[in-house]
Amino acid sequence: MDTNYLIFFTIIMSFLLFLFQRTESKKRITVLIVMAIPALLIRNWIVFRDLESEGIIALFIALLLNFFFWVLIGRYNPVGSSDDIQVLGMDD
Repeated sequence: MDTNYLIFFTIIMSFLLFLFQRTESKKRITVLIVMAIPALLIRNWIVFRDLESEGIIALFIALLLNFFFWVLIGRYNPVGSSDDIQVLGMDD
C-alpha cells in the first residue's frame, strides 16, 4: 500500500465531499454534476494505476472525516441560503 497516494486521494475525496456537504440545497444538483467530472477522472486514474485498495480506503476515510465535521460543526451551523445575503451600503 502506498501511503502517499492514500493521503492524496483522501484529501481530494474529502474536499469533494465537503464541497457537496456545504452547498446550498438549491444548487446541489449543479454541484453534483460539476463534481462528477473530477470524480470520474480520479476514479479512472485509480484504476489505471492499479490503486483500488488505496482508493477504497481513502473513500472510507474521507466519508468518516466529513461525517465528523458534520457532527461537530455542520449540524450546528447549517448552510445558509443565498436569498438571505444582504449587501451593506445598499439603499434597497
